[in-house]
Amino acid sequence: MFHIFTDLAANIPEDVVARYGIEIIPIHCSVDGKVLDVSKGFDGPAFYAAMRAGAKTSTSMPPLGTFFDCFEPIAAAGEDLMYVGLSSGISGTVAAARGVAEELIEKYPGRKLAVVDSRAASLGEGLPVLHGARLRAEGMGFDETLAAVKDKCDHMYQVFTVEDLDYLRRGGRLHSAVAVIGNALNVKPILWGDHDGHIVLQHMNVGRRRSLDTLAAKYREHCTDMNLPVGLAHCDSPADTDKVIEKLRAAGCTGPIMNVCYEPVTGSHVGPGTVALFFYGPER
Repeated sequence: MFHIFTDLAANIPEDVVARYGIEIIPIHCSVDGKVLDVSKGFDGPAFYAAMRAGAKTSTSMPPLGTFFDCFEPIAAAGEDLMYVGLSSGISGTVAAARGVAEELIEKYPGRKLAVVDSRAASLGEGLPVLHGARLRAEGMGFDETLAAVKDKCDHMYQVFTVEDLDYLRRGGRLHSAVAVIGNALNVKPILWGDHDGHIVLQHMNVGRRRSLDTLAAKYREHCTDMNLPVGLAHCDSPADTDKVIEKLRAAGCTGPIMNVCYEPVTGSHVGPGTVALFFYGPER
């Protein structure tokens, strides 16, 4: 048996994490300077209500010591592990984990400590992790499982829309003038996670309904197997994800759909009302 790690940004529900024995690296999020305690669960509606009311949020990547504390006991015990982390296109978390893994491999020769850059966030990161955990539960070995997880990361599509352009502006992903004009005109962007895990603007829609229609249209356009799992994440906008699910089913989606509230790490940067869709398509 080997260990499978991911981080809080993977957005995997707690009961699923427990069922498959997935181990989570914490990533801290602060609200008005106070670190958010998610050890007893995450209250998404309260978190996003606070953001709507003007609360300032920030995130910080795990310190190197966290990775050492999690990884070294496993290597010292003669066991192997893989860590599937938040996209290097938006965070330095994977780079930090990779440095620790390389140091521990030198200290414990023969151990396998693999670090995978998911090039994704939320369920775009979480669904490949869950795929690997299921394969492990079925008895698949380390090398085969690692290859399968990497393959899923290569084929993960991420497309999302936001309610308020100001959160993208604050993060430097949208020009201030565009955000002001876009909000005034009720323009909703469609954003895409590219090959390297960076967030890129695809195009703009006028109105929320059209932006949700576009999410389903992207699924129809790019999904290669409608029997495969799909992920939906929302920042306290469950009614909108219900609408997207209806559109996906009408488009022919027969796979399981995991619908979650966005975890605070990514959610704090995209803002309340965001809806994101994750599915498998051609290699990105």
